[in-house]
Amino acid sequence: MVRSLYDCPDVPVGAEGILCRVVVATHPAGKKKSPVGVTRDGVVYELFLTKLPQQGFTACDVVDLYLHRGAFEPALADEDAELDPDRWCSHSAWGQEAWQIISQWIWNLRLELGHQLLTSPVRTTEFAPALPSPSPHTAPPSGYAPPQVGSAWKAGRFSGQDFALQPDGTLRCPAEQTLLPHEHRREADGSLRVVYGASIRSCRSCQLREQCQWNGSATAKPRQVSVLLHPLQVGAAPLLWLDWSRRVHRRACLQLVRHQRLEMNLSPPAATSPPGASVIVSRAQRARYRLSWHERLARNARLSTAGPVTIRVFGVPAAFAVLLGLATV
Repeated sequence: MVRSLYDCPDVPVGAEGILCRVVVATHPAGKKKSPVGVTRDGVVYELFLTKLPQQGFTACDVVDLYLHRGAFEPALADEDAELDPDRWCSHSAWGQEAWQIISQWIWNLRLELGHQLLTSPVRTTEFAPALPSPSPHTAPPSGYAPPQVGSAWKAGRFSGQDFALQPDGTLRCPAEQTLLPHEHRREADGSLRVVYGASIRSCRSCQLREQCQWNGSATAKPRQVSVLLHPLQVGAAPLLWLDWSRRVHRRACLQLVRHQRLEMNLSPPAATSPPGASVIVSRAQRARYRLSWHERLARNARLSTAGPVTIRVFGVPAAFAVLLGLATV
């Protein structure tokens, strides 16, 4: 599919007018309805909003990064399949949110422990090659910098800065008239010069003609404004993608836990506790679900005279055991 890309930096988005970079991708519509974008007059329009700087990422790089987002979406699918965070496990909204947070915390803990267990280097992939030196006679692959206009050529006269650029690509003069582009010239350094012109009918009857044109009312031609677009300089280095393997680290941690050999030793108590007298309890006290949390903790608490418990784990790498704070032998 051949796409045409239009890069629009510093576009106000939303009610708060946050400046954002917008990339517009267009391609001809097919016989079937396009599943993405908006189709108008046989053309499909797609919008990509990003904060990636133009000096490092061209419009093509932005679209390719979005289309190749499958690099991390399979990992999200693994997270849903292994943890099942969407399972309903609470009768309250805050309890369900806590389940989501704990699930994400467990997932991140598995990844961190897996990375510590297998100290494999990060994989480096050349996502986009280095940009060649652009020819001054062709459009730059990274687009153009913001338009520049000349300063006032005579004191008290309107300059190009007084003609506001409109979203439809036209200019608006101080007299609220429209200037349309009628000429595009490519300069020797690769810059693009766009010449805008007003209508002679609008200029003849304009009250601001003396401030706008060189000879005032004696000028026989309409006002023209030249806008210069310089090529945007982008780094020549290739675009590199750094990532880890999808499942190796996480599954290595899980396999280590599942194949452990544990030895638990319970030492004899330090002092013999006297035999307790028989206590008559009620049915409510015997029902555990009727006890409060404090009563449950007091009932299940370990006695201070009980002997220490020793747990020995076999098969854990020494560096991994030090990370977990385990004593090694």
